[in-house]
Amino acid sequence: MATTSFFPTRIYASALQARNDQGLRRQLLAECHQLREDDAAGRRWSATGYPGGYTSYGSANRMHVMSPTFARLEQRLSRHIKAYARALELDLTVRVLSMTDCWVNIMPPGVTHSLHLHPLSTISGTYYVQVPRGSAGLKFEDPRLSQMMAAPPRRLDAAAENRPWVTLPATPGHILLFESWLRHEVPTNTTRSERISISFNYSWF
Repeated sequence: MATTSFFPTRIYASALQARNDQGLRRQLLAECHQLREDDAAGRRWSATGYPGGYTSYGSANRMHVMSPTFARLEQRLSRHIKAYARALELDLTVRVLSMTDCWVNIMPPGVTHSLHLHPLSTISGTYYVQVPRGSAGLKFEDPRLSQMMAAPPRRLDAAAENRPWVTLPATPGHILLFESWLRHEVPTNTTRSERISISFNYSWF
């Protein structure tokens, strides 16, 4: 009997643009720094919701409608969202996917972003603005893990699709897209520099 794979978990990884990304990335980097300076409410929220770091998730989480620069990012994400939706074979004839949330994350050295998912969204993702050399990638959890009550450990040389955890690299100018129910985390920033990213959600309803 043949072994067949069902219920795949698909993650999309790509450069945002084939070329000429530097200008947009520099502008986004400057606005991320400025937002942290200006966003007193976000700094207060981060003190408990994102200890040691800064995120605008609890204060300025619709940057695509607040900033023309972030709106340009949304425009350039559009073809990637469409390509990922095609790969997932989503039926979008009745409604389209639209960006509902877009926020900034700044992780200084020693900061961790613990395991979480993005409820009430369809597709989520991250654009990497600044990633120090040696910085951790984005770590994804097998969504079946909580049901594996009696499963033995996987071999050290197991294929990536059979492992309980997979980490994909964070690369400046690149994006990662995933379905919003997929739990993920960012391990501790062990470098000496800040790791800066922009996260976003797309919803179908």
